[in-house]
Amino acid sequence: MTETKNNNNGLKVIAGLLGVVLLGTIIYTVSLYQDKKATAEALTQEKELVVEDLNNLKSEYDKAILESNATNEELVAARDNIAKYIDSVSSMKADIATLSRYRRQVSVLKAEREELLKQVDSLTQSNSLLAMQRDSTFAELEQQTVFNDSLIIQNTQLADAVEKGSALNLSTISVDAIKERNSGKLVSTSRARATDKFKVCFTIADNVIAEAGDREFYIEVLGPQGNVLGEGLTKTTEDGSSLTYSKGTNFYYENDALDVCDYINKPSGDFQDGNYMVNVYDNKLKLLGTSSFELK
Repeated sequence: MTETKNNNNGLKVIAGLLGVVLLGTIIYTVSLYQDKKATAEALTQEKELVVEDLNNLKSEYDKAILESNATNEELVAARDNIAKYIDSVSSMKADIATLSRYRRQVSVLKAEREELLKQVDSLTQSNSLLAMQRDSTFAELEQQTVFNDSLIIQNTQLADAVEKGSALNLSTISVDAIKERNSGKLVSTSRARATDKFKVCFTIADNVIAEAGDREFYIEVLGPQGNVLGEGLTKTTEDGSSLTYSKGTNFYYENDALDVCDYINKPSGDFQDGNYMVNVYDNKLKLLGTSSFELK
């Protein structure tokens, strides 16, 4: 009888210990779930902030375009690029690395916006000043001093215009997923697993005042997770700006419109399905064009 009682007491102790262990496991699991949920919510909020910043930038460009007397192609192109970024961020899976990259891109876009708006303001002021000078010339032709001062201002503005006008720009940009057959023939595809490389082509607009010579543009290919594909090299400018790019492409520019194509090879594994973004920058890391596409 005593032995049976002792056995019952031992079973109760074991059951109690198992209950404590079970309770601790439940508490730990709940804590892990809550941490994961909090992290997901924080990433979602950060993603929403990035989209909000991009929408604010797009709204400012819309306002600037409406206020311009004539359509400004650079403003329209910048606004359209931001719209593509908004689509890309909205559809991407939020993670810390990707969001950090887009946060940095938002800063770059803000700086570009400030520069473009300054140019628009400068051109508006220049047009107003030229109109005033024209009226003054007709009304007060005898005032040689005023005329000389206005001539100096015009020369300064002309020098600024030449400097800005000598920059190269893209008129078109396209990206094609390529499969290389056993025969060596290259064919287009939209399937991720069938893709061997990307073919990136762009057309540089003619520019009679640009300096002819060797040039290098930088191609940046961003995968579905925001990672940079390709060689992963880094370019840094004198002002401290830097870019991690997929490939640099060299060409000789002779002031006429020029078609340039280059290939971005497949990474160590297959291409992933999802949305891809391709950016082209000049040697000063100015964003010249953007294109996006999807592999299935």
